[in-house]
Amino acid sequence: MGNSASRSDFEWVYTDQPHTQRRKEILAKYPAIKALMRPDPRLKWAVLALVLMQLLACWLVRRLAWRWLLFWAYAFGGCVNHSLTLAIHDISHNAAFGTGCAARNRWLAVFANLPVGVPYAASFKKYHVDHHRYLGGDGLDVDVPTRLEGWFFCTPARKLLWLVLQPFFYSLRPLCVHPKAVTRMEVLNTLVQLAADVAIFALWGLKPMVYLLASSLLGLGLHPISGHFVAEHYMFLKGHETYSYYGPLNWITFNVGYHVEHHDFPSIPGYSLPLVRKMAPEYYDHLPQHHSWVKVLWDFVFEDSLGPYARVKRVYRLAKDGL
Repeated sequence: MGNSASRSDFEWVYTDQPHTQRRKEILAKYPAIKALMRPDPRLKWAVLALVLMQLLACWLVRRLAWRWLLFWAYAFGGCVNHSLTLAIHDISHNAAFGTGCAARNRWLAVFANLPVGVPYAASFKKYHVDHHRYLGGDGLDVDVPTRLEGWFFCTPARKLLWLVLQPFFYSLRPLCVHPKAVTRMEVLNTLVQLAADVAIFALWGLKPMVYLLASSLLGLGLHPISGHFVAEHYMFLKGHETYSYYGPLNWITFNVGYHVEHHDFPSIPGYSLPLVRKMAPEYYDHLPQHHSWVKVLWDFVFEDSLGPYARVKRVYRLAKDGL
C-alpha cells in the first residue's frame, strides 16, 4: 500500500481525527447501534479460560528442555499472552462489566495480567484513554513512536529489530513522552503480580516463570499477531491513519482488527464490532484495509515509505488545568 519515498518526519495534519465526525453521522443514521454499547458477558469467561490455560502450561513446561520451552513460549504461550493483553485492552473500555462497575473491570484486568508476568494492566488503562481522545496527539498519544525511534529505526535491519523490541518500547515510551503520577491501582497491580510470580516460582521453579516472560516478550515482539500494532495506525496510504483487518486472527484477538470501528465506537466490546460494520457498511467497506498481519510486518520492514515515522501527528491545544 505504501509508496517509495523514505520518510524523515511524521505526517503532521491540522484536522481533527476522523472518528469523531463519523461516529456522529453513523449514530444519526443508525441509532440502533447504541444498543451494542453494552458489556460483553463472555469476556470474563474467556479471560478465565486463558489464564487457566497458561497456569496448566506452567505445570507442563516445568520439566521441558529449554529449547522446547522457548518453542512453546513462541508458538502457544505467545498467542495466549498476546490474546490476554487484548482482553485487557477491551476491559480498559469497561467492556466486561460496564461503566457502572469500574472496579470489577479494573480487577479483572489485573487477573488477566497474571500470565503476562509483569504488571501493566493499570498503566495501560491510564494511557489508553489518551490514545482515543487525542489520537496522534503530540506529547499525548504514547502509541506514536518518538523522534529517536523514527530517526534510528529506518533501515530494514533496524526496523526488524524495532519489531522484536516492541514490548520494551511500549513499556518505556510513556515514561519519556507523557509521564504521569503512579496511581493506587498501579501499586496494587504490581503487588498482586509479584505475589503471583513468587507463588508460581515457589510451586514449580524457574522454568514456568521463564515460559511466561518469554511468552510475553516473544508474543508481543516479532510474532504474526503483533502485526496489529503496525496495521492499526501506521500510514500505509496517505490520508488514512486508522485501518481495519477482517481476517481470521480476529478470532483469537477479541476482534482488535476491527480497528476503525473500534475508534468510532470505543464503548462497543470487540465481540460486537462486526455488527457495526454490518449495520453501516457504506462507512467502512470503501476504506483501505489490511488482509494479512504477516504481510503488514513484511511491508513495514522492506518498504522505504514505512517505519516509525509513518504516523499521523497533530497538536491538541489543552486547557491550562490539564487533561
